[in-house]
Amino acid sequence: MSAAAQMLETYPQDLGGIDREKLVACIEACLECAQACTACADACLAEDMVADLRTCIRTNLDCADVCEATGRVLSRHTGYDANLTRAVLEACAAACKACGDECSGHAEMHEHCRVCAESCRRCEQACRELISSLG
Repeated sequence: MSAAAQMLETYPQDLGGIDREKLVACIEACLECAQACTACADACLAEDMVADLRTCIRTNLDCADVCEATGRVLSRHTGYDANLTRAVLEACAAACKACGDECSGHAEMHEHCRVCAESCRRCEQACRELISSLG
């Protein structure tokens, strides 16, 4: 059991009807994606053709920041605000889509971009599934 799942299990109050499995999956996907995007940006900086990867680096770093913030917001439940949570999830899904699209364009040349694009797609899907479960 992951730390996110363990922490949700120990939360002393009701989560207000949020699907725990989808919440855990989304938190984990966000944190994984933030790491993948950070590592991809770093790998892009190490490439010989770094100038061709400027947009990718920027998109990676933006996505990493949004994913990390989303994972943190989703980890807090006291004083839960469904509208804020939905907005954060929508922003994260949008950032992941943009980054996944950008990295996919470099995936044939750079394996790190392929891995990052896949992580972005998983995170986008996890965000959308959690949004759907919010009603």
